[in-house]
Amino acid sequence: MLDTSNPNNYQYTTKHLEIHVLGGIKLNKLESLRVTVSIQKPKQHNVLRHSIDLYNDNQVEKFTRKIAERLEIGTSVARKTLQELTKELENHRFLLLEKEAELHRPYFKELSATEEKQAITFLRSKDLLNKTNKLIGQSGVIGEEHNRQTMYLIFTSRKTNNPLHCISLGSSGVGKTHLQSKVAELIPEEDKVEITVLSANAFYYFNRTELQHKLILIEDLDGAESVLYPLRELQSKKRITKTVVHKDTKGTTKTVHLTVEGPVSVAGCTTQESIYEDNSNRSFLLYIDESETQDQKIMDYQRLISAGKVNEQQEQKAKELLKNVQRVLKPIKVINPFAEHLQLPKSVFKPRRTNSHYLQFIEAITFYKQYQRERQYDEQTGEEYIETTIEDIQEANELIIDVLLRKSDTITGACRNHLEKLKTYLKTNNQKTFTNAEIRRNLRIKETTLRRYNAQLLAENYIQRVKKSKTKSYCFEVVDVDEYTNLKAQINEALQNCIVQIELAISPQSRHQQNGEVKNKKVSQL
Repeated sequence: MLDTSNPNNYQYTTKHLEIHVLGGIKLNKLESLRVTVSIQKPKQHNVLRHSIDLYNDNQVEKFTRKIAERLEIGTSVARKTLQELTKELENHRFLLLEKEAELHRPYFKELSATEEKQAITFLRSKDLLNKTNKLIGQSGVIGEEHNRQTMYLIFTSRKTNNPLHCISLGSSGVGKTHLQSKVAELIPEEDKVEITVLSANAFYYFNRTELQHKLILIEDLDGAESVLYPLRELQSKKRITKTVVHKDTKGTTKTVHLTVEGPVSVAGCTTQESIYEDNSNRSFLLYIDESETQDQKIMDYQRLISAGKVNEQQEQKAKELLKNVQRVLKPIKVINPFAEHLQLPKSVFKPRRTNSHYLQFIEAITFYKQYQRERQYDEQTGEEYIETTIEDIQEANELIIDVLLRKSDTITGACRNHLEKLKTYLKTNNQKTFTNAEIRRNLRIKETTLRRYNAQLLAENYIQRVKKSKTKSYCFEVVDVDEYTNLKAQINEALQNCIVQIELAISPQSRHQQNGEVKNKKVSQL
């Protein structure tokens, strides 16, 4: 019998010979079985060491004669022992390969009947999005009520044919990566790929369908600059292809096309908004809450953890339920019958792509609520689908208003946060003008950072220089204190007008006409 208890020194002992396989065996190159062996007679010290390919008959025959001559044993005994050793090593290698394949096999959890019923019951409950948000909070995500719910729905969209993407933005140390990783914990392990550092070509060497409908998590976009281009292609075209030169077994050079299929949902974090403009145009921009209230919530939670007063069992239970909810969601087409009535506010920059994101976000909410929708079938194609409701659009508007507000802003998120803090400071102190020294001292901002903010605010005419009449020195004042509030009101009004237009379009008379047009449509309850 072959003793493999020591992986670096297999032992094979017979009545006539004692053989040690030094260094184990290699699992690649199955066409050969190259080993280094030491052979001796039992209880003797005359040892023969040799490297050999046991699949090479000529080498084996020469080695057989060498064993017989050196150890003074019959060639038939040596040949038979080598043949038996080869068979044992071959079988052991197959076992190791099976174990390795099992180890790298994707993990898929089979839900029990109770778990599946619990998840479906949750998805059928009223006020689903609010209940989901509360459950996300119970899982250990503190504060960030809008961001965490939006991010969870974006991650859910990975199962659709048009997934959404997001980038978390904020200054260093405010919890961008923490929020992303905590919400990602609510997604099943088999549906996500976490990346810290990846080489430029690594994406092209995934299996063709290995990334399909997966969530790709990038801890820091600054450390993944080399893969941003293939990521953008995966986001836009839903596939990437690379042509490489490859030599076959005969030595013939051929070109090989490496193709990786999407779609995928991509999430990343960064402090540098302007650098990743091409990526941010394809993504929802989620700005981390840097307020003192959020700071206090996080610090209170940290104290509770330190005091041992956090119910970890309850957090784990909430995580498992949300994971199981993700597992029971099935791919299904979503149709938005009200899409023609939806108009973005004119203040939004790059409206074409933003409009697409808006419609996809509504579809993601409908997809998440699939167990509350009637399944319908197209009579011509037989394709199954569910329809968006006005409630879905209203819930989408409530969540997306902050995203549209940022998309309508002419300054970066960090600069906007600074300007709003500046307005609050001026209002609190009942003053209209300010100096750089005053703001650096009271808002605790570095000189270089403040200079960068001021340059952007002056260029976009959000602040202006004014000359004091008494001292003849210069200071600054905010041009329009209410501009951001007014912009938010305009966006909210535009979204509400869309709802009004939809309600007018489905008035009793038009609804009756619609029912007449689709009276032959088949409907089945999910």
